[in-house]
This record gives sequence, C-alpha cells and structure tokens, in this order.
Amino acid sequence: MLFPSLQAKLKRFEELEAQLVDPEVLADVGRMVAVQREYGGLTKVAVPVREFNELQENIETAQQMLSDESDPEAKAYAEEELAELLVESETQQAALEELLATGDAISRGSLIMEIRAGTGGDEAALFVRDLLEMYQRLVERRGWKSELIDSSPTELGGLKDVTLSISGDGAFLQLQFESGGHRVQRVPETEAQGRIHTSAATVAVLPEANDVEIEIKADDLRVDTFFASGPGGQKVNKTASAIRITHIPTNTVVQCQDEKSQHKNKAKAMRVLRSRLLEAREQKLHAERADKRRTLIGSGDRSQRVRTYNFPQNRLTDHRIGLSLYKLDQIMQGSLDTVIDALLEFDRQERLQGGSTS
Repeated sequence: MLFPSLQAKLKRFEELEAQLVDPEVLADVGRMVAVQREYGGLTKVAVPVREFNELQENIETAQQMLSDESDPEAKAYAEEELAELLVESETQQAALEELLATGDAISRGSLIMEIRAGTGGDEAALFVRDLLEMYQRLVERRGWKSELIDSSPTELGGLKDVTLSISGDGAFLQLQFESGGHRVQRVPETEAQGRIHTSAATVAVLPEANDVEIEIKADDLRVDTFFASGPGGQKVNKTASAIRITHIPTNTVVQCQDEKSQHKNKAKAMRVLRSRLLEAREQKLHAERADKRRTLIGSGDRSQRVRTYNFPQNRLTDHRIGLSLYKLDQIMQGSLDTVIDALLEFDRQERLQGGSTS
C-alpha cells in the first residue's frame, strides 16, 4: 500500500465523516465540536489521499481496458488516456510525498516556546535573553505574532526562564526543531580577564493545544496565588495576581506572573498547561509505536545538545546535521532561514526514507 501513514489519516477522516451525520453525535454539542475540529484538521491530508486513491482505481481500469481492447483505434485512445493518468499520478504522488515530509506539523500554526537558563549562572540568563530576542526578531521577519506569557528577570538584565506563544502560518512547522540544549561560548560582560566561558540554555517547542484536544477537569487542578516578583525577588504588585497551577494527576506545574490581572495570568497559565499535557501525550504515543520514526532532530529532548553559538568565531554549529555557519551576528538578528531550511530538508529526507511505500 502506498503511503500507509497517510492512508490511516484518511481512514480516520472517513470515520469522522460518518460521525458528522450520526444523530447521537449531533445531539451532543461538545462531542460534535470535537469531531468537527478533528475532521477539519485532517482535511488537508485526507482529501488529496482520497483523490490519489481514486486516480489509482482509474489507472487500473484503464490498464484493464487496454489489455482487453482489440480494436486498433480504441486501443490507441486507451493508451493516450492511460498516459495522461500516469502523468497525473506522478504529480499527485509528489504532492503526497511533500505531505508525508511535513508530518503532523503542517496542521499546527501556533506553539508555546519555553527557554530556560542552564549551567552558567548570570551568563546563562543573559543568553536566554539573547535567544528570546533572536526568536522575536525571526517572528517579526516572518510576519508572525508573539506574546510573552511568563518571565523571570535577573538583576543583570537576563532571564532565568521565559515562556512565549508564537502564531502564524507555518510557525510550528519551522520552529519544531529548536527544542534541545543550546550552548554559548563567549567572553561574558562580567569577565575582566577576557576568558571565554561556556554557558547553556534549553529550549522547548510545544504545539499549542486547544481545550478540545486536551480536556482538563477542574478537580484535577490546584490553583495557588502569590505576589509577582521582579529582579532580586522584590514584590512588584500589591495584590496577589501571580498564578501557579498544578495538574495533580501528572504533577505538572506552570505559573504566570507577567500580567497585573489574576484572570489573565490564569488564562495564560492554562494555555501552557494544555500544551505541556499535549506534548506529554504525543511523546507517549510516539514511544509506544515501535515502528515510529525517531531521528536525531526529531527527539526534542531538552537535555540533548543541539546547537553551539561561538561568538569569538562568529560561528553557529547545529550538531544534529553537522551544519556550521560563520555568520552568527546575522543569525542573532533573526536570520535563521539557512538553519531552519537545512533542518527541514534533513527531516524531509528522513521521512521519505522512512517508507512512503511500506
């Protein structure tokens, strides 16, 4: 069978199609919304797969007619028709290979990005700030939108951690491989001897989940309020507007303190919580599928060192694909196109080799 993973999506699409006219589903508003959302998310994949399958049936019919035909004129007509169908089949197959190469990310337009300081103290926190600004510049260049959700500033102007949302056409597809450990080598601003130090930060890119994809029961949450704090730990609000939410079944904890409104902080924290739970669910599903393709650039492990930023050499190296670029100054200004394109192409080739015909 051609494209088994895409065929599975078509099968699910057709199951949902039947549910859309099921009286029991129509009577349940919540279930109906969930079905419609999943159905809509599969449309971009399922429709071209269905058209491809119909084309293959037409090719088989044309081949059978050609073998049964004895009249020379009719045979010539059948050969011409078959040739046209085969050309169309090649075109559609190339389109499906592209769908296969982009994977589930094609249907994701928004994401939650978390950047955290690793080893390196104040210098690591400054590196987190630099990474944030790099991604914000990339967002601006691409015409996407970003929103700061939470941050923990330091006295030197760095960030212990920061969480932001990014939305736009192809945002998750292009940023999904930023997850992992990012290492920086440079002379810190506080280094009097001019020695090069190595610090690190971790980046996590999570597909932003909606309330239908991840259903969270109120009884499973513990919500705590506290006073928002700024650099050095001083309180910045007179009211306890900061929110910390604990998902009790998984012990997942998120917090948000950037807004003055407790309600807004809670809403932002819930967005992050849903995305973390969705990521955990998808990671579990991937681990359970023994035949699931697992590549170096697709693991998303925060502890995995994926990239080095060497400022003295003006060099960026992505260790997963062996790419080194000597234009770090441009990259830090948001010019990540070469890196992103190389990662996407590597992933594309891996997916295609993973079996479009298995």
